[in-house]
Amino acid sequence: MIGILCGQVVFSDGEETLIQTSTGIGYQTYCRYILPEGELTSLFVSHIIRETNEDLYCFKSLREKKLFEILTTVKGVGPKSAFNLVSNVSTEDIIGAVQSDQKKTLTQVSGIGTKAAAQIILDLKGKIQKVKMYSNKPLSPLTDTPSFAEGLGDLSFSRSPSSDHSTSHSSPSEPETLPPPQEILDDTLLACKNLGFQSDQIIPLAQRILRENPIKKTEQLIHLVLKEI
Repeated sequence: MIGILCGQVVFSDGEETLIQTSTGIGYQTYCRYILPEGELTSLFVSHIIRETNEDLYCFKSLREKKLFEILTTVKGVGPKSAFNLVSNVSTEDIIGAVQSDQKKTLTQVSGIGTKAAAQIILDLKGKIQKVKMYSNKPLSPLTDTPSFAEGLGDLSFSRSPSSDHSTSHSSPSEPETLPPPQEILDDTLLACKNLGFQSDQIIPLAQRILRENPIKKTEQLIHLVLKEI
């Protein structure tokens, strides 16, 4: 599956974009941004495979890509309708519309009627908040790669000074000091509570995941917890 495309823009008209990678292969994508032809670009991609064709949909941020992908899980909402919605309405407005039952926000674009808007709200109301864990930051051409920590987006959680690895002065030969499991659990609980989840939802699940997996970072535990909720 293709998740990111990096290369030179050969053609772009606000509907489709042709990107030639360093391997010489050119990819035809759906892209609502008009990109300067001849310049380098890096875009997130959702690779949709169907029985008779494959399509690539481009996004500037990981959050847009994930929102598009969760919209395509809704019954009656196809990739083109989901792409049209994400391309014309901001991620924040879509998330807010789902959480507050604002069908009008969703139906302002073609392809999303009243019935589809109601189905989106019904299916995603308890799930769409998770999209905010992903970064809204664009990639820099051919240089940036999305780390998981960057992908946490709006999540914020505190650490004690002793556990802040960024201030560590250990030599390269010394093994990395890992935070204790309780600290990882505490930070995960705080992050998930910031997303609106309750402690009794998170603690048993996080404890089980810690027992069953070699968790070394808080980000790993947050990802696995949110995946199972």
